[in-house]
Amino acid sequence: MTAGQRARLAANLANGSTLFGVAVAAAARTRLRRGPRGMLIASGYRWRLPVAGAFTLGNVVLCRCTAERLLDRPQLLRHEEKHCTQYAWCLGLPFIPLYLLAAGWSVLRTGNPGTGNVFERRAGLAAGGYPLSGSRAWS
Repeated sequence: MTAGQRARLAANLANGSTLFGVAVAAAARTRLRRGPRGMLIASGYRWRLPVAGAFTLGNVVLCRCTAERLLDRPQLLRHEEKHCTQYAWCLGLPFIPLYLLAAGWSVLRTGNPGTGNVFERRAGLAAGGYPLSGSRAWS
């Protein structure tokens, strides 16, 4: 791991977001394993929300697929890794309400939660499976 990846891991451990991710992974009965660059992969996520195929809590990437399938999708894994960094910059769990506000604003502007969401845009829309433009545009 690079110095930045170690710093992100330490920050997300200290701010509690990774611990929260592990708790959600355990409650959802996922299979938890070490991933690359300080991430943990929680595969087999079956809860209805969020609807996404993969999402991040601290340094924990929860996914509906197997860990191997996620590891075979390096662009998506890099996208989720950028969310890990966003948790560190937002000091942990404050990321969640900030993300939800950005997703709501995106729905109002574009018709979907990702296209106009600053967090998704910075993580890479295409890598996260989001359209590059929405159906609604405000002038």
